[in-house]
Amino acid sequence: MKRREFLATTTALGGAMGFGLLAPGRLLADEPVSGGTLIWGHSETTQNLDMHQTGTASTSRVLQNIHNAIVTINSEMEVVPQLAESFEVSEDGLTYTFRLREGVLFHDGSTMTSEDVQYSFERCRDPETGAVNFEVFNDVAAIETPDDLTVVIRMTRPNAPFLARLAENGAGVVMPAGSGEVQGTTPIGAGPFRFVRREFGNEVELERFDDYWDGPAFLERIIAREITEPTVRLTGLRTGELHLINDIPAERIAEVEGDASLQVRTWAPLNFDFVNFNHDLELFQDPRVRMAFDLMIDKEMLLQGALWGQGELTATPSFPTDAARNPDVAQRAQDIARARELLQEAGHPPGSLNVVFKVTTNYPYHVESAQIIAEWAREAGVNMTIEQLTWADWLSQVWVDRDFEMTMMNFFTIWEPDRLYYSLYHSTGGFNYRNINDELIDELCEQARGEVDEDVRIGLYRRIQQHISDETLDVVLWYRNGSLGARPEIGGLETLVHPNGSNLIFHKLWLNA
Repeated sequence: MKRREFLATTTALGGAMGFGLLAPGRLLADEPVSGGTLIWGHSETTQNLDMHQTGTASTSRVLQNIHNAIVTINSEMEVVPQLAESFEVSEDGLTYTFRLREGVLFHDGSTMTSEDVQYSFERCRDPETGAVNFEVFNDVAAIETPDDLTVVIRMTRPNAPFLARLAENGAGVVMPAGSGEVQGTTPIGAGPFRFVRREFGNEVELERFDDYWDGPAFLERIIAREITEPTVRLTGLRTGELHLINDIPAERIAEVEGDASLQVRTWAPLNFDFVNFNHDLELFQDPRVRMAFDLMIDKEMLLQGALWGQGELTATPSFPTDAARNPDVAQRAQDIARARELLQEAGHPPGSLNVVFKVTTNYPYHVESAQIIAEWAREAGVNMTIEQLTWADWLSQVWVDRDFEMTMMNFFTIWEPDRLYYSLYHSTGGFNYRNINDELIDELCEQARGEVDEDVRIGLYRRIQQHISDETLDVVLWYRNGSLGARPEIGGLETLVHPNGSNLIFHKLWLNA
C-alpha cells in the first residue's frame, strides 16, 4: 500500500487513544510466575548512566529500574512516598521532613540512611556535578540529618513544585553515599533490578535484586537491546527474538493491532515534539525570522506525513490534563507568502538565507520531518541543508556544545509545569540547550516557583505559554502517541508504563514458560 493510500484509510487512529489509561488488549489470565530472561527491543540508545547527569529519556527508561526516588507519583499524578515512608511539609512551606523506610538495601549491600539522601541531594545541587536537575534545589538552605531515618530540608522561601520535582528520579533519586564516581558506568541504586553490564550502542543487562524493599521482581533478568530501526524491532518481535518492543512503527500500528498473536498497548501522549532555534545566533534573535519558519510549516500535513497521524497537534508542551495548560494558545497556519515577507523585512531576500537543520537518526520521524520542512523552506526562499546525526553526536553537538542553527527534539515525562518551563525556558534551566534568554520568562518562572496560590500559579504558567507562542521561542508541533508490542507469553503488561507515560517499570512484569 502506498503511503498516501495508507494515510487516507487511517485518519481515525489517533483520536481513539485517550490520555493516561492504557487501551484494552489481550492479557494472560495466568498467575505471575518467577524467573526467565526478558529481551526488550529498546527503541533508543543509552548514554551516560549517571542518573543525575543524564538528560535523555532513553537512558532514564533503563535507570528507573535501577533507582528509586524519595517520593514518586501515583496514577492520579499525586506525590506519594517511595523510599520515604512518609513526609510532612510545615505550614509556612519552609520545612520538609522525610521519614525513611527502615532496612532499605542498595545493590552494593549497604543499608540506606539519611546520610545517603543528604549525599544524593547535595551532589545533585552541586554545580560541579553537572546534574540536569540542579535547579530543583535552588531554594534549599540546608539538608539536615537528625538521625539515620530522618531528613529535614529547610528552604529559603516556599517552593510550590519542590515535592513534585523530587518525584522524578533525576532529582529525587537516592544513591549510596560516595558512589558518584562510578554512577556513570556502573550505576548503583535501590531499585528492583541491579545493573550487570552495558555494551555501548548494543545492549544493557539487568538482573533481579532479591532484597528489593518492595518485594523482588518476577523476572530474573532483562536484556535491553538497543534497536533504533522500527522495522527491525517489529521483525524481532514477530520472530520471537524479542519479547517486548516500545515504539511500534507508526505506519504499522493498525496492522499490529490486528495480529491476534501479539499484545498491543497504545496511549497518549508519550511526549511532545518541537522545532528549535539557537537563540545565541544573531539570525534567530530576530523574532520575525523565527515566526517566518513557524509560518512555513503545515502542522497537520507534517503530522500525517512524518508521524502517520499517530499523535495530536498542540501549540503548547503542557500535558493535556495539566490544569496550567493554556487552551487559548493556537498554532499558526501555514502561510508561505507571509514567511517570505517577514524574511525580506529581516534582510533575507529569497535565495540569500542558508540554514543547517541538525536531526538525529535516533528518531527516524525527525529525519522525515526535516526533509518535509526543507521543501517548505525552499518555497519560502530558504536554502535548508539537513545534517543527520547519531544520537551520541546529536547530544554532543546540540545538547552539550550547542553547535547548531536549527534542530528538532522531543521531551518525555515532563508532566510538572515547573520542570517543563523552568528547565526548558529559564535562562539557567538545565534543559535550555537553545540558549533562550528572555527576561519575562525568567521572571514568571521565578514567581511561579514561589507562588503557593494554585490559581495564581496556573495563571503565571499560562502567561509563559502565551509568551513562548507570541515570540516563537520554539515551534511546538504535536503530542506523539506511545505504543508497546509484546509476545503472548508476557504477563502483567498493564503495569509496565509509569503514570508519567514514558518510563517503563519492569517490577511486576512476568514471563510465562
